Amino acid sequence: MTDRNDAGRIDLRDISIHLPGKVRFEALRQITTRIDGGEFISIIGPSGCGKSTLLNAVAGYLAPSGGQLRVDGEPVDGPGPDRGMVFQQNSLLPWRTALDNVAFGLKMSGVPRGERLSRAAEFLEFVGLKGFEDRYPAQLSGGMQQRVEIARVLINHPRVVLMDEPFGALDAQTRERMQQLLLDIWGRLRPTVLFVTHDIDEALILADRVLVMTHRPGQVREEIVVDLPRPRPEDIIVAPEFIALKKRCLALVQDEVRKSLIGGLEAARIELPVEA
Repeated sequence: MTDRNDAGRIDLRDISIHLPGKVRFEALRQITTRIDGGEFISIIGPSGCGKSTLLNAVAGYLAPSGGQLRVDGEPVDGPGPDRGMVFQQNSLLPWRTALDNVAFGLKMSGVPRGERLSRAAEFLEFVGLKGFEDRYPAQLSGGMQQRVEIARVLINHPRVVLMDEPFGALDAQTRERMQQLLLDIWGRLRPTVLFVTHDIDEALILADRVLVMTHRPGQVREEIVVDLPRPRPEDIIVAPEFIALKKRCLALVQDEVRKSLIGGLEAARIELPVEA
């Protein structure tokens, strides 16, 4: 395990969330867990189990229907600069350069132009994009756009970084490079990271712990400690310890997918025709 700091501790106690719609439904049910400052957590589970809903609650975009959610002991009552979100589809402004996109949050905070552009240039170099400051998003590859997005979040020095399938739209090689970049950034800055993914390999390569969620309403079925050495070599995926963890995660997720399918059929009250 890596050394921890206190900043970025997340405490969830009996968190439940109901989402509105034609039929109000329960997305999360009584989730209780503690995430230490500086810990890297991956979240996996069947589609629709509430992984993104959980991230949105920690970000402050969704208010829990019940329970307590705290970051560093303070209740989460809305978005804040201490928590930064990276989405699968980047939120870059297409009419601004990479430099201006990274500096935009500082502009909104009233930081003088010279200082914010200087800091933005530093963070672009930090994510390996020195020389691309004047490029617009459309002039960058998908991986480069996500690097700009990560720099845009990190420049605010958040204690918690929330990542919702940030590499899901990338090709396999770019995805691997982004995983290694993320681990390098996390190793140097050590924010708390909550990382949602459908890729079990990715979850295990990155995380200290993996939270496996049940089908909806989402609960934490199991917390799996990824007791693998860091830094993790590229061939870690063929190590017996890694394969054993992957089989365990896969079995849990497949069981939850099966339950969700059975539950969906029962809820729809599907009746098969009886042959005459």
